[in-house]
Amino acid sequence: MSASASAIESTLVENRVFPPSAAVTQAARISGMAAYEALCKEADTDLEGFWAKRARENLLWKKPFTQVLDQSNKPFYKWFADGDLNASYNCLDRHLGTPTENRKAIIFEADDGKVTEVTFKELHAKVCQFANALRGMGVKKGDRVVIYMPMTIEGVVAMQACARIGATHSVVFGGFSAKSLQERIQDAGAVAVITANYQMRGGKELPLKSIVDEAFALGGCECVKNVVVYQRTTTAVNMVAGRDRFMHELVASQPSTCEPEFVGAEHPLFILYTSGSTGKPKGVQHSTGGYLLWAKMTMDWTFDIQPTDVFWCTADIGWITGHTYVAYGPLVAGATQVVFEGVPTYPDAGRFWQMIERHKVSVFYTAPTAIRSLIKAADADPKVHPSASNLSSLRILGSVGEPINPEAWMWYHKNVGGERCPIVDTFWQTETGGHMITPLPGATPLVPGSCTLPLPGIAAAIVDEQGGDMPNGTGGILVVKKPWPSMIRTIWGDPERFKKSYFPDELKGYYLAGDGAVRSADRGYFRITGRIDDVLNVSGHRMGTMEIESALVAKSDLVAEAAVVGRPDELTGEAIVAFVVLKRARPTGDEAKAIAKELRDWVGKEIGPIAKPKDIRFGDNLPKTRSGKIMRRLLRGIAKGEAITQDTSTLENPAILEQLAQNN
Repeated sequence: MSASASAIESTLVENRVFPPSAAVTQAARISGMAAYEALCKEADTDLEGFWAKRARENLLWKKPFTQVLDQSNKPFYKWFADGDLNASYNCLDRHLGTPTENRKAIIFEADDGKVTEVTFKELHAKVCQFANALRGMGVKKGDRVVIYMPMTIEGVVAMQACARIGATHSVVFGGFSAKSLQERIQDAGAVAVITANYQMRGGKELPLKSIVDEAFALGGCECVKNVVVYQRTTTAVNMVAGRDRFMHELVASQPSTCEPEFVGAEHPLFILYTSGSTGKPKGVQHSTGGYLLWAKMTMDWTFDIQPTDVFWCTADIGWITGHTYVAYGPLVAGATQVVFEGVPTYPDAGRFWQMIERHKVSVFYTAPTAIRSLIKAADADPKVHPSASNLSSLRILGSVGEPINPEAWMWYHKNVGGERCPIVDTFWQTETGGHMITPLPGATPLVPGSCTLPLPGIAAAIVDEQGGDMPNGTGGILVVKKPWPSMIRTIWGDPERFKKSYFPDELKGYYLAGDGAVRSADRGYFRITGRIDDVLNVSGHRMGTMEIESALVAKSDLVAEAAVVGRPDELTGEAIVAFVVLKRARPTGDEAKAIAKELRDWVGKEIGPIAKPKDIRFGDNLPKTRSGKIMRRLLRGIAKGEAITQDTSTLENPAILEQLAQNN
């Protein structure tokens, strides 16, 4: 066993085990480990029968499928391919004429605290009106629409309206730059962009429409014929005649019914771009049928969602978590959900806890980064401590985006959950569409810091570099051995990259998650140990090191060369560290600080604020082998403040290590 695997193993053994909540277990859909194991056995025995049964039980089909899984062109798997359905119909129309139609679908709390509520019936009307408006502009089945919106009801409406008419949406996080937006518009070949004039975050009005204009000014976006602008604030923006229209004007005369476009189950519901180990973001393509099925099943299984629940996922719709557990999952499950526009620390760091009390949230799903930042705030000010709010409505807590450290888990369990709420520590990815490895609140004994066991139907395993199984207690590569319905279908426009990235030949055709993991010797519980490629996880957001390096080098008047690595960070999980060689003498002191700020701002402009390096170090050159390869493993050690003990005899310039170890 490696030293790191051994340390992880001892952590798991030493941690307390928390049994499933008796109160949750009584009503849970999967109640007890025997029920979980029976479902796993069913999936292992008859994979296609297992998924076919769930697809028929959970979704409404216009044309029932007869073929469950098509494996004729691996790894381009197809699920339920001859069946027809519509995602918006499954999320909204299915509730019409039932008691659910008058249930609150969304409780929206704006940045300033103003609350707006819509029922399922009212949301259906809004989606239909906007879908009619999009059709009226000529947007049709198969077209791509980029959505660059704030966290509002209208953002969810935009996604649902695209799905209703069979258009494939691609949501771009509102914190990304004009260049990032331009690249995604180009790659997707979008015919329309849906945006807002501004977004509100932390009491500040932040531009969106002007960034869209800036993206167009960069060129190459001629495919876009229409821009729809949601007027979030009263501040005026530039509107281009013949291209730009306000959302409220478009929908004003539209009928509140819209016949859905029923599509094949494999029809692309959305493209979502995610960072990879090369510079170009990957357009992860998800299907309609398989994706929606897993969104519904995981709402039922992981969150044990009940008609009386108020569900709150704090993720932005610009990320996969906001797709599955804001825009689709809660709606297809008929759940009331909270949608929040702002940030957890405005107007103070008690905002989350106050909102849970105000809206009587029962299922709360957030990121370890948010938890860690709120721990620090609560320690400093009792007024924003969770105990200052009434959190008795909570029954299930969730964690998403990165592994949650045991200390944060224990704080969350004690101070937010009152030591009575199970914590579902969910592992999954943009590419998986929904949860893969997670505790079940009514079944799984919990171990702080472990995502525990795979969901039924998910054949997760840990293997070596040749695909051979690793024994429990030994670290290795996380894979999924069998296909499942919500899996990524391809990388948009790049099938070869898809095969190479996710189904490399050396791994026996298994899906490669890109993460290392270890299973405990006692329970076989999974614990994720980190990426095995050059992708960083910063506050739950994946950032490719190559993407950031490319942005730095694009500052061609200043930067000659750059290398980016990650280091552990108490708050964000990982922090970005950049090692930079300038086209001038190595700066020190105030000059180094000024140039570092200039480069951070540049990266923020090129990619977005989330990509700004936390630490920039300048050197005369970078540590390279005699063949010119940058030794990133040495840079990772320097970034962590570790003494260099590895063999450096192959380096062309070993003296550079001491220079880079100095903080500029």
